[in-house]
Amino acid sequence: MGEVKTIEIGHEWLTLDQLEEIIASGAKLKLGAKATTSIQKCRDYLDKKMAKGKDIIYGINTGFGSLCNTVISNDELETLQVNLVRSHACGTGEEISREIVKRIILLKVLGLSKGHSGVQVDTAERLIFFYNNDIMPIIYSQGSLGASGDLAPLAHMSLALIGEGEVWAGDKRMSGAEMCKKFKIKPIVLQSKEGIALLNGTQFMSAFGSYSVAHSRKLWNQFNVVGAMSLEGYDGRLNAFQANVHDIRHQEGQKETAAIFRQLLTGSKIISRKKEHVQDPYSFRCIPQVHGASRDAINYCATILEREINAVTDNPTIFPDDDDVVSAGNFHGQPLALAMDFLGIAMAEMGSISERRTYKLISGTRGLPAFLVAVPGINSGFMIPQYTAASIVSQNKQLCSPASIDTIDSSNGQEDHVSMGANAATKLYRVIENCYSIQGIELLNAAQALEFRRPLLSSPFIETIHKAYRKKVSFVKSDVYLHELMSESIRFVKDWK
Repeated sequence: MGEVKTIEIGHEWLTLDQLEEIIASGAKLKLGAKATTSIQKCRDYLDKKMAKGKDIIYGINTGFGSLCNTVISNDELETLQVNLVRSHACGTGEEISREIVKRIILLKVLGLSKGHSGVQVDTAERLIFFYNNDIMPIIYSQGSLGASGDLAPLAHMSLALIGEGEVWAGDKRMSGAEMCKKFKIKPIVLQSKEGIALLNGTQFMSAFGSYSVAHSRKLWNQFNVVGAMSLEGYDGRLNAFQANVHDIRHQEGQKETAAIFRQLLTGSKIISRKKEHVQDPYSFRCIPQVHGASRDAINYCATILEREINAVTDNPTIFPDDDDVVSAGNFHGQPLALAMDFLGIAMAEMGSISERRTYKLISGTRGLPAFLVAVPGINSGFMIPQYTAASIVSQNKQLCSPASIDTIDSSNGQEDHVSMGANAATKLYRVIENCYSIQGIELLNAAQALEFRRPLLSSPFIETIHKAYRKKVSFVKSDVYLHELMSESIRFVKDWK
């Protein structure tokens, strides 16, 4: 077993690829020296400013939201921050996965490390301690409006810092107080501004968004491979993928997709044989146009997410060098809400065209038996998995109603336009999970169809994937309990490296 890496978190730009590498590697976090200096500098500046007692600053010595004009005395500032955390921990619904919680913690540390939030170094270090020791606060999926940031979810995260709420410590669920006792740590005593620094921010949305971008990329690559196997199973043509067709349209994702298909099918005896049909249905012939459009959408959304994870998104924002504390709106999730709605639509389309290929494979055309079973009639074969895929595709359509066009007044009208980005985030997560199911069902059908092309072989690459798949999911000769095969197929695409 190799040595666990330690990654410094600080001012350097963190790419989405680097984020995924940190998470996948199991690396530990460490606050970089530059980040430590910046955090301390900002905290010292704020302490000196508050000691002078001259300025009224939103969220630091005032109430919150529509209570912004209620001034709080200096001897009550710590109580103000603790009360904020407790009162805002109003999440409900399902617990979010610990993988997402871990992302939230990492991204919150990253935001605080920039030195514009006014937290203590100890607070950032405690979040790192949680991350490194697999202490995951229990956070719920519902409750954020996506402005003023992800208040309710981040409040549940922050309860653990003060020894309250509930956490998972490894595989054991316990109270925040029990966690402090187990790990022999004292609760953080929040100073002025810290509660609002922790609660304001877009880390709930960004955690879901970064996860979804990573899995969209994975799904996209795999949909190309599965689509290529389906094309072979359907005895499709390659001319719709030739370079000159796509070069004259100038769409980068489209050109990339076509090139990938040409590479995937290099050396195939099936694709190179003479075809009786002159063209294929859209779900095959227009793969470059549809997959390519989703590729471009994924790339756009990745750009928005990468900007966001490197941003300071709490409020007010502190600029020690300028002697300035600004109450503004970096917590507003509109950039994320729009991007995640867009990404959900792009991935739903990948699922949609996948299901159409499945539908064609079971249609009893192109020399394939009806429902991909040798003796249809007494056997229903793969009739009903397509129903399941169609149902999931339809649910994705319903989930893709945009959250970002919605808003509702909150805090007595002070917060009168919100992004609903958290709803966009959790809907997108479900679309991604649904796409794995749709992909697994297409692969089940594509692998079955390919068997009916024997003794002709596909490309060496496709045959390698087919062989690996057959180790998990067998060829179906007559009707069997298909749920188990579908589940195994979905596991295969989820575990696909």
